[in-house]
Amino acid sequence: MNPLAALRGEISGNTPRIALVDTLRGGALLLMVFYHFGFDLNYLGWIHFDINYDLRWLTARALILGSFLCIVGVSLALAEAQHKTPQQKLLRTAKIALAAGLVTAGSWLFIPDQTIYFGTLHAIALMSLVIQLRPLPAGVAVLIGLVAIGLGSSFSHPVFDFPGLAWLGFMTYKPLTADYVPMLPWFGVCLLGYATAKVFLQPLLGGKLVKHRAWPEGLLWLGRHSLAIYLLHQPVLLAMLVPITGLLKSAPPN
Repeated sequence: MNPLAALRGEISGNTPRIALVDTLRGGALLLMVFYHFGFDLNYLGWIHFDINYDLRWLTARALILGSFLCIVGVSLALAEAQHKTPQQKLLRTAKIALAAGLVTAGSWLFIPDQTIYFGTLHAIALMSLVIQLRPLPAGVAVLIGLVAIGLGSSFSHPVFDFPGLAWLGFMTYKPLTADYVPMLPWFGVCLLGYATAKVFLQPLLGGKLVKHRAWPEGLLWLGRHSLAIYLLHQPVLLAMLVPITGLLKSAPPN
């Protein structure tokens, strides 16, 4: 049986879904929400950590972000295997780019001293565009991915401190922005996910990995609506935490 035909019969809708990928994406999204909840508590003064230098926070961020970008690579490889049209691919990338623009606008309005100009969604949009323009064999993707990770993790030069080049990742310091995800080394992580999906493509498209009944419904739902949740979770968290913080600060001491 054609695994794509089985996939379309298992999950309703015009766009085939891979339950395993949705579940992993949903899990990464849930961890990100918890991370941002802690970030907001720290920002509002409920807890006190140096998030930019505390190894625990840095490790958590790297693992969550790495998971997201790896899954982005997997999704791009699956889109190739499902023979999505260039228009479908570009429309999806355009939606992500528009969402990135909304993140920039929102951060400029509410935290102008830490405006997000090349964060997670900006990076995902550019990585997606690059891979869509030039699909790669798995071996080549692994090689370029490892070089990207090594170069981005070890090389920096003052010439790249110019703000217009910050997106590359070769700055000698971390810019003051609430979310900074440069292409290097992170594009390498995306490429490794892309290559992994190409190698294990048939298992991903068949069997229990595509069946929604085999995976937690909550994580599946999060994974299927990840872009909307990514955009909305911080406004929702802050809408709850900011008034509570104000009430606690204005309450008379016992």
